[in-house]
Amino acid sequence: MVTRLLIDAGSFLGKVWALAAPYWKSEERLRAWGLLIAVVGLTLGLVYMAVLFNTWNREFYNSLEQKNYQDFAQLILYFCFLAAVYIVAAVYRLYLRQMLTMRWRVWLTHQYLGEWLERQVYYRLELDHHGTDNPDQRIAEDLRLFTDGALALGLGLLNAVVTLVSFVAILWAVSGPLEFAVAGTDLSVPGYMVWVAVLYALLASFASHFIGRPLIGVNFRLERMEADLRFGLVRLRENAEGVALYRGEAPERRNLAGRIEGVRETWWALMHYTKRLTYFTAGYTQVAIVFPFVVAAPRFFSGAITLGGLTQIANAFGEVQGALSWFVNSYADLANWKASVDRLLSFKNALDAVAREAGTAAGFEVETAGAGALAVQDLELSVPQGGGIPGRVLLAGAQLALRPGERVLLSGPSGSGKSTLVRAIAGIGPYARGRVVLPQGTRALFLPQKPYLPIGTLRAAVCYPAEPRAFGDDAVRTALQDCRLAHLAPSLDEPSNWSMRLSLGEQQRLALARALLHRPDWLFLDEATASMDEALEAQMYSLVRAKLPQAAVFSIAHRPQVARFHARRYDLVPAAEGASLVDRGPIAQPG
Repeated sequence: MVTRLLIDAGSFLGKVWALAAPYWKSEERLRAWGLLIAVVGLTLGLVYMAVLFNTWNREFYNSLEQKNYQDFAQLILYFCFLAAVYIVAAVYRLYLRQMLTMRWRVWLTHQYLGEWLERQVYYRLELDHHGTDNPDQRIAEDLRLFTDGALALGLGLLNAVVTLVSFVAILWAVSGPLEFAVAGTDLSVPGYMVWVAVLYALLASFASHFIGRPLIGVNFRLERMEADLRFGLVRLRENAEGVALYRGEAPERRNLAGRIEGVRETWWALMHYTKRLTYFTAGYTQVAIVFPFVVAAPRFFSGAITLGGLTQIANAFGEVQGALSWFVNSYADLANWKASVDRLLSFKNALDAVAREAGTAAGFEVETAGAGALAVQDLELSVPQGGGIPGRVLLAGAQLALRPGERVLLSGPSGSGKSTLVRAIAGIGPYARGRVVLPQGTRALFLPQKPYLPIGTLRAAVCYPAEPRAFGDDAVRTALQDCRLAHLAPSLDEPSNWSMRLSLGEQQRLALARALLHRPDWLFLDEATASMDEALEAQMYSLVRAKLPQAAVFSIAHRPQVARFHARRYDLVPAAEGASLVDRGPIAQPG
């Protein structure tokens, strides 16, 4: 059993080091190691202060026993000096540890954000979770728990080890031997209080592990339940209008109540196991207060040690027992920390798995070549099945060519794969085979039916993904005016959640204003005007043709009137083995 525990602990610590090591080898390493050395130095200094307090404790009680006022007064002054030094050291140890924790957390957060955002991993994780959930919580919360817990527990363990080494020698010297007779034979156990403290703490450590072991799994589940509840609340806020229009308060309440119930049940389990562990640790701590006095009392009453010696023994025993009991006293924190580490490890594994899939997508490549047409060759698209495995074939053997400046319309029944085809051209179709060739130096812009508007100023929303000041005021105002959004121009620098303030039709026009500002060579409109009336939709297509005459436009639309703004047409024709992409040739224009 002990061997198995040691193997598991070694494996776990190896994984923890894999998570932690990059920071300590990064560009931040000099500052990080400097802060760590300072914190360790202060920790060692505080242990030394504890040794000085132990000696002071013996001399102080001896002065009381001897009624020596001169020694008493000097010892009070000495205590004031020691206390002042101790307070300053304790404050700066905490301050520097918090500084190191924040720097480490910020660095790790940037690293995980980079991995999450690289190659659209965040998008692929939404399609296939790879055994992970709530990436926002893992980045925001679990990284905080990991860094804070690693330093707090690691420094606590260091403090315990150094304290043990420092006070074992003191306890060994002051406790003296335990002499007794067995079957007429005199026996002596040197430094017997040390052996008592070791036995006492070891038994308690094993007991606390077996009593509190379920806390690790419960903490893991509780963090997931809490994250699910937060996600449900955020989703309700983001979709407030839709819920209100449907009068969907009752099902939303039921959904959130179910998530709250999950938190409640898990919290009760946490309370149950914490209560069991607290019964043990509280009893263990209380017994430890009087235990050394009981064990050392015979030598005191026999006159072998003074009152100061007795208090020194009790204090040294407490330090040794406390150091040996680090595992017992920290078990609840260890369980919570291990749960956060396990969540980070599963998230890291998911990030790595998705990144590998993105980098080694079998049979699919997006490349740039020359300055000719945009081409799709032998493209096959599938719907996700889960676990990184493609499912049903959605589109098979697709061939498509889009020449510079050409305007092409794509039609087909809903659900036939039109939007999935556009995603593949954008390079974010994870379950694809075939080849997409983009002209060298391509500037492409993809406008979905539901535009993304970042929370912030209106200027940032219009200029996205460029910097808010990438375009001058006149250019931004003109783009808004052209897209029939002149009434928003006075609010350019007003921060807000614009996706909540603007109608879907206004959001789509805002996205078209982006296109006018960015002036792409290739513009993909995935039902990007579907929420406008026919007259406004026609105005917007006329605007794109007038303002972006050199841009190639590839549109997905259902309304027949949109066809007159395009020169060629493709149709997606559903079939049992996957839809086929059919080139219908030129579109006949009226008149």
